[in-house]
Amino acid sequence: MSKLLTLRTLFAYLILTIAISSPQLSWAAQLIDRVVAVVNDQVITMSEVNDAGKGYFKKITDQAPPAQVEDALSRAREEVLGTLIDKTLITQEAEKQNVSVSDAEIQAATQQMLDNNKITIEMLRTQLEQMGMDLISYQDTLRNQILQSKLVNYEIRSKLIITEDMILDYYDTNYTKHISNGGYYLMQMGFIWSQPDSESVSKTNATKEDARKRANRVHALVVGGQDFRTLAQKFSDLPSAADGGDIGVFQEDDMAPYMQDAILKLSPGAISDIIETPSGFQFFKLLSSQDGEIVVQTSFESVKEEIRAQLYEQQLKQQFDEWVKNIKENAYIKRVY
Repeated sequence: MSKLLTLRTLFAYLILTIAISSPQLSWAAQLIDRVVAVVNDQVITMSEVNDAGKGYFKKITDQAPPAQVEDALSRAREEVLGTLIDKTLITQEAEKQNVSVSDAEIQAATQQMLDNNKITIEMLRTQLEQMGMDLISYQDTLRNQILQSKLVNYEIRSKLIITEDMILDYYDTNYTKHISNGGYYLMQMGFIWSQPDSESVSKTNATKEDARKRANRVHALVVGGQDFRTLAQKFSDLPSAADGGDIGVFQEDDMAPYMQDAILKLSPGAISDIIETPSGFQFFKLLSSQDGEIVVQTSFESVKEEIRAQLYEQQLKQQFDEWVKNIKENAYIKRVY
């Protein structure tokens, strides 16, 4: 009896061993793993979601308040699953278009990343490990990015057209301003030596003399023909530096007395003298003081290619979103909960 049970057990083991190597068991393993989405004729399993998002999930587990961990992980899994669905669709579309990425391209992209960041492959492995990833996962992400880029080149980029009229329309809307009611369109630079009672000033300087010297130096550069906007972004201490010193249109009655003294005598395009304020030194550039005049904030030629690139990126994103939407609408996608 004991020998019979042993033989039956052995027979059952052999059947199980055969089954393990069969396609049917592979499908069974996926069922055990739990299918979480079906994309056309492919399935995505929970283990794939967990593997793709393990670094993200670890960060949530480590940082989220204990009471919020489960909800945060649930939302994160939904995000990762959405990414995997998109990735699967792109891979399927690439197969339809006979677009592929070779191992040599992956290695070249990896090496380029290493060169750009001035790191070694060992340093990359360490950084990936800290994020809960490995080199294989990283290169799989690279493969998908290159694949997507190739598809975008094939399906979208070659069809985008940015006309001169489009560039001019953008320029007229964003780089010119209509002046009305006799306003004064101004640009400003300031060099602070003491902190006034305001939170709007970004920084101060140690001494009044230091601020004066900096104002004199930058004023000389502007008078010498260098670009006011660029210099303001680099040297001005005032919040307007972020906009290249552009402070917009002022009416005469809106100006502080020190501004009136410096500005009202100027002709359009002129630079004011340096004036002392309660907290530092300032000077201005008058762009316009004519009612109904259209003021050019910067020359068309200096920003033409920048505008072209902006419009191109805008159209590319719009067309890419439409392309992905169209693929999804024509695909069978089912999330399994």
